[in-house]
Amino acid sequence: MPEPRIAPYGSWTSPITSDLIVASTIGLGELLLDGGRLYWLESRPQEAGRSVVVCAASDGTIAEATPPGFSVRTRVHEYGGGAFLADGGVIYFSNDADGRLYCREPGLDPVPLTPEPPRPRALRYADGILDRSRGRMIWVCEDHTQTGREPVNTLATILLDGGSPQTLVAGADFYSSARLSPDGASLAWLEWRHPNMPWDGTELWVGRLGPDGAIANRAKIAGGPRESIFQPEWSPEGVLHFVSDRSGWWNLYRDQGGRIDPLCPDTAEFGSAQWGFRMSRYAFVGPRRLVCSYSRDGVTSLAQLDLDTLRLSPVATEFTEISSVCVDGGHVCFRGASPTRFGAIVRLALGSGKVEIIKSSSTADTAVYDGYLSRPEPLAFPTTGGATARGLFYEPLNRDFRAPEGEAPPLIVRSHGGPTSAFSAALDWGVQFWTSRGFAVLDVNYGGSTGYGRPYRERLKGAWGVVDVDDCVNGARHLADSNRVDGRRMAIRGSSAGGYTTLCALTFRDAFATGASYYGISDLEALVRDTHKFESRYLDGLLGPYPQRQDLYRERSPVHFADQLKVPLGIFQGAEDAVVPPQQAALMADALKAKGVPCLYFLFDGEQHGFRRASNIKRALDAELYFYSIFLSRSKLMFTSE
Repeated sequence: MPEPRIAPYGSWTSPITSDLIVASTIGLGELLLDGGRLYWLESRPQEAGRSVVVCAASDGTIAEATPPGFSVRTRVHEYGGGAFLADGGVIYFSNDADGRLYCREPGLDPVPLTPEPPRPRALRYADGILDRSRGRMIWVCEDHTQTGREPVNTLATILLDGGSPQTLVAGADFYSSARLSPDGASLAWLEWRHPNMPWDGTELWVGRLGPDGAIANRAKIAGGPRESIFQPEWSPEGVLHFVSDRSGWWNLYRDQGGRIDPLCPDTAEFGSAQWGFRMSRYAFVGPRRLVCSYSRDGVTSLAQLDLDTLRLSPVATEFTEISSVCVDGGHVCFRGASPTRFGAIVRLALGSGKVEIIKSSSTADTAVYDGYLSRPEPLAFPTTGGATARGLFYEPLNRDFRAPEGEAPPLIVRSHGGPTSAFSAALDWGVQFWTSRGFAVLDVNYGGSTGYGRPYRERLKGAWGVVDVDDCVNGARHLADSNRVDGRRMAIRGSSAGGYTTLCALTFRDAFATGASYYGISDLEALVRDTHKFESRYLDGLLGPYPQRQDLYRERSPVHFADQLKVPLGIFQGAEDAVVPPQQAALMADALKAKGVPCLYFLFDGEQHGFRRASNIKRALDAELYFYSIFLSRSKLMFTSE
């Protein structure tokens, strides 16, 4: 191997190109088991973002279960999830183009089950379950048929041979996680009301089903405005289990005839922020045992829990991110990833520990890129008010290059979306694209992030646009003060809520030389007026109720303070985004152009909240790299000359 060439950080050439990323990467999720067949959902940028149900049969063969011309997706809550069901090889799914439910029997064309709505996606369905004994399914239904009115969410029944949805449970603002008891006599579900988000406060209810299939009576089992319930499940013996954060951590509990027993009290998270439907962190191996994933300090582990002794036994695995947990006999299936492995559909034998990779989210061979893949370093750093914030730091790495002696690398700070979300340490082309070119990367899990307990999550209450920005700035400065990065060449980037943090950091602070906002929020008042139902009251907790706290909404909206923004900015936006409407990006771009600040503005037709098309993903990434190559190198000279 030749000696590495000497070249400045940020100028290195890399085999990890935008073409490689879009050509080799697919999205994987929503695992579901049916009679020895394992199903999952694949999102394919190479097919204009089409989502396909894929099936791995017991003999190892893998085939598409939904045909071309259909994209399996639901937009309930806009973020979707739980878009399909499988039963005996028959697939029931939501088609993205119209929002209708379809049935596909093996070898036949899909047949619509629900009526055609007055306009596409006016009726939406998610998180369905089968009620075989009654010849029906139960779905979350979101009704957008009446314009000028907030959509109505219910639990609704739909016959297996089709027909209009019939309301089963109504009255709350939101529903999820309907689960039928093994004997079919009881239904558990989650519900919550404005202004709560599901990680703030939810209620777990159980209803008895009468002879006609209607709810005969119901009772609240757990939850409230200050308790978040996650993933109710019935054991094979009919005992209701669930995850609650009543202790300050999402831990496992079970209902023993009205007495709620903790199963595994710990300062660890057995749950997640419910941004999408059908999220799963545990599953039953048998009547008296379950397998679960839990996270501590940002790292996820797998374990088995004996429901008699309540002994938690670790399951050895290389994976540090584990989700979509389900059980197939003596095997646990999940979506797993690690710092050295891309996300994959995994089957693990609980007896032997043998691992089978069924499908990887990347077709690239990581061995080919040995010497180009940076490993994450967990970072805890001091931040405002004596608090400690968290992050993952990646140093530049490229076996073909080294920097001149004494040079520190430029830094890219990444601010995650949500803002109730978190970065993981999983191998991610989105990080390696930058580090292999000589940029350091800091993923900041600022106050408000999940995975560190409810008190850490609530650091953002009333303080969005302050705590998140402080933590990103303080993380960057911590690295600069330690001489690990060049404090004169630092950028910040983020998408959605992370885009808002990016815009705030560039507008209200002077730590960064440039940045990039992907479908980020610039005007909080416009957001609260225009956004969708699921998040329409989200800002009550993050800022305060509107219009009572209109002062805060204006005070923390970067668009009103564009005169303070003096550094170049890249803006990337989807034209069909219903979560952060395109006007948000246009307002900021217009303000910067009027001021004469360099601004790169891309509006992508056909894209929603999160880019799904390969051509647009490539174009945005290449444009952002070009932007940094100009303004990070130029900023070094500018700051040096002062």
